[in-house]
Amino acid sequence: FIPGDADGLLVSADYSQIELRMLAHFSGDVALSQAFQAGIDIHTAVAAEVFGVAAEDVDSAQRRVAKAVNFGVIYGQSPYGLSAALGIGQDEAAEFIDNYFAQYAQVADYLNDILQECSRTGYATTILGRRREISGVRDEPTSQLTMPERTAINTAFRGSAAGLIKKAMIAIHERLERESHPARMLLQIHDELVFETPESECDSLISLIRHEMEHALDLAVPLIVDVGVGRNWLDVKGT
Repeated sequence: FIPGDADGLLVSADYSQIELRMLAHFSGDVALSQAFQAGIDIHTAVAAEVFGVAAEDVDSAQRRVAKAVNFGVIYGQSPYGLSAALGIGQDEAAEFIDNYFAQYAQVADYLNDILQECSRTGYATTILGRRREISGVRDEPTSQLTMPERTAINTAFRGSAAGLIKKAMIAIHERLERESHPARMLLQIHDELVFETPESECDSLISLIRHEMEHALDLAVPLIVDVGVGRNWLDVKGT
């Protein structure tokens, strides 16, 4: 995967931890929001809270557990799923999850609100108001979520992230045309956009991309975009 022009560069712009930023925004959880506002590594911050240690004392194993729990919460992962992912016992996995929700009670409340609303209305809603019809969400879900319940939670985060990047794509396209910028938007890969640009216009493109992606929606926490540049796809992903 290389640029079409000999002097061209590929530019990749990827939203950083967008699902977790959406979680902080939607739930209003103070601890999560403060970590993002301060620019602290969110997995380290969560590990410090869950394990009851200072952030500087969090080791790689504790951060790995926190990362798995962070993303597991969004996708409704069970203690069994977490235990399989980390190679630990189910009791230990359940304790990690319980400790997480004890520290981030507003997250637990928000996830429960998603399920109760979906059970009542029959659909889940994204940040831009798109609805996804979902049947089978129980009135009182347990910690063992069913597929419809996981789908409802997933819709709130992945559906909202999808809406976010589409708004960013439209804004970037309009800017490129309005400013007669020679760069081209090539494709979207989940939360990532890929561009082709003459090397001489690379800096201006990156500035344009960052502004439009980081201001596509007004969230309670900052939107951050990671950028990679290279002559080919391997170089881009290696930067």
